[in-house]
Amino acid sequence: MHGLINRAIQSFVCATYGQPCWLRVTEAAGLGFAEFEAMLLYDDAMTAQVLDVLCADLNRPRAEILEDLGTYLVSHPNMEDLRRLLRFGGVTYVEFLHSLDDLSDRARLAVSDLRLPMLELCEVSPAEYHLYCYPGLPGYSSVMVGVLRAIADDYGALAMLSHEGQQADAEVITIVLIESAFAEGRHFDLGARKS
Repeated sequence: MHGLINRAIQSFVCATYGQPCWLRVTEAAGLGFAEFEAMLLYDDAMTAQVLDVLCADLNRPRAEILEDLGTYLVSHPNMEDLRRLLRFGGVTYVEFLHSLDDLSDRARLAVSDLRLPMLELCEVSPAEYHLYCYPGLPGYSSVMVGVLRAIADDYGALAMLSHEGQQADAEVITIVLIESAFAEGRHFDLGARKS
């Protein structure tokens, strides 16, 4: 597993549940360390063990925690760079949805050895879409539900999302766009600003 993914989990747990929770999890998982390095590669089993221990510690299902992780990745101030990368997908939420097919390629432009699973968007109607999440990263579809929900808020769109489970060789997320301009979206500039 890429260190950026593990580091994102670490940041999410520390920001949401606190450093003591993270230290409990890393100790119970038997990592032997408490900090993931963003640019290293780790055994997938290590990440799975951390998530198992986290679920047990919080007494919450993995899918819920991963969905919250997806929301964190878009909405937390620590993750502004990722939010910017995602927002380059389009001016509207619908344009963003259509850009998801090339998300793994855009991620690879930013970090050449980061391999995200392939996504495929199918437009059922102008207000309903199915997003197919192909294998490659366990729990990725749950993270994407959180990302899609938070990005809808970011654009000011009102959307209903549901994880439909496995269909053939992909997990499916249904996105129903209720209103594309439901509220004012969060401010976004193409150029990054230093404060």
